[in-house]
Amino acid sequence: MAKAFDDRARTNAHRSALHDAPAAKPIDWRVDWRKGMSDNVALALVVYTALQIFVTVHAMQDGLPNILPYLALILLVAGIIPACRWFERRWRDISDEAAHDPALRGAYRLDQLALWSLAIGLPFLITGLFKLAAAA
Repeated sequence: MAKAFDDRARTNAHRSALHDAPAAKPIDWRVDWRKGMSDNVALALVVYTALQIFVTVHAMQDGLPNILPYLALILLVAGIIPACRWFERRWRDISDEAAHDPALRGAYRLDQLALWSLAIGLPFLITGLFKLAAAA
């Protein structure tokens, strides 16, 4: 009988310790950095491709050689796709808990800014470099 009272006392003490323990940080399930970065990468590739086509066609109308679209495509494959995969892989491999951690908002926004800077700036940079090469 004494053993039963001891077991009950330990169980009550354990429950009390769990109840008095500080609450774990709540998880915001509305935020998922992995899905957000994946969506950003997909949209950035679409925007990059559209800009690349628009800027390249415009440059071809200005008299650049017809090989320009093929070189731009090679640069697309060699440059932007691995960069986008790096951004996506960096966020894809985080834990479930970290994927919903609001403390990662700053790092996420920096990666998002870098991704979109590449997606928007690279078509203009590539075409500018080709125009300089054609002028030389």
